[in-house]
Amino acid sequence: MAVKTLKDLELKDQRVLVRVDFNVPIKDGLLGDDTRIQGALPTIRYILDQGPRSLILMSHLGRPKGERKSELSLAPVAQRLAELLDRPVEMAPDCIGPEVEAEVDELEQGGVLLLENLRFHGGETANDPDFVSALAKLGDVYVNDAFGTAHRAHASTEGIAKLLPAAAGFLIEKEVRFFEHLLTKPEKPFVAIIGGAKVSTKIGVLENLLDKVDALVIGGAMAYTFLSVQGHKVGKSLVEREYLKTAESLLQKAEKSGVQIVLPVDHMAGSEFDEHTDPVYVDNNELDDGLIGMDIGIKTLELLKGLISTAKTLVWNGPMGVFEFENFAKGTLEVAEMVARCEGTTVVGGGDSVAAVNKFGFADRIDHVSTGGGAGLEFLEGKRLPGIAVLEK
Repeated sequence: MAVKTLKDLELKDQRVLVRVDFNVPIKDGLLGDDTRIQGALPTIRYILDQGPRSLILMSHLGRPKGERKSELSLAPVAQRLAELLDRPVEMAPDCIGPEVEAEVDELEQGGVLLLENLRFHGGETANDPDFVSALAKLGDVYVNDAFGTAHRAHASTEGIAKLLPAAAGFLIEKEVRFFEHLLTKPEKPFVAIIGGAKVSTKIGVLENLLDKVDALVIGGAMAYTFLSVQGHKVGKSLVEREYLKTAESLLQKAEKSGVQIVLPVDHMAGSEFDEHTDPVYVDNNELDDGLIGMDIGIKTLELLKGLISTAKTLVWNGPMGVFEFENFAKGTLEVAEMVARCEGTTVVGGGDSVAAVNKFGFADRIDHVSTGGGAGLEFLEGKRLPGIAVLEK
């Protein structure tokens, strides 16, 4: 899938309307982690270097559900962006309407304006044609650099790209390049590590990757549904009964295709799902009735070390255990370190895995840390993402 990129657009003297992902944590008007703002800077700086008439940025923040909520205003983001760019960033009172149109017209040559939260209007998520038209009035060309919302057919991600000359920003271009490579031309051996709590949220990914990988590691709480299928005792661990048959057919399909499925062989468990519960090491796959599996054990880690170190292509999505509880973070931490050491092409996606590599300081040693949780998952499922499909050449 080739998408149109910034290099395909005429930007000089144009009003450039850019969809960014500034959905960042803000508490009491104070901005927390600004990683997403930093991620948009290469695209923003490139556009400004081309001499546009103006740069109009738009984003959502949180879930205001079509209502104006002052605590979800993007004003603190405009302030932070101005500091990062070392130039003024105007803050619009809204994202559509005559007042905003006038503000766009009055911008100095090369001026930057951040529109107010798109989701203050229900028309954004509904992809309402009138809302799309009102947004399109603000620009001459459109750039989407918000991979995190590319799986949504919203007004600012899909609708508007049909009305203006459109292209992908550098972030989306990079995401597409890495995910396409993973799914179409991976160097072998290709290892996928899929973790997280529920089979139900990852089943599409597991099924799609089964045709492509040499080894599939299943960790996190969802491993217990698979271990249960194999007849192991899983104690009080999470088992999705309605997915037992699905898990069983996946294991059978893997066996037929010669794909190695790696499940935990030992566990760190606790009697309660609580960060203060005492960790209990279980050195096999039989958990007592009173125990909940909360992390992978040392034997499993040893098993993964060999697989990860020899992988030529590796994708990791989802933690190995409850890594937010200190006593059960070791599995995820050590896997993050192994992935960082892997000499093959490494891609990490999904909120928790990305949070883990950032928390443990390994992000700069990963080839690609994806900015999209749900969007990355849908890409791995082999789905077409509306916000990207509309940018195809």
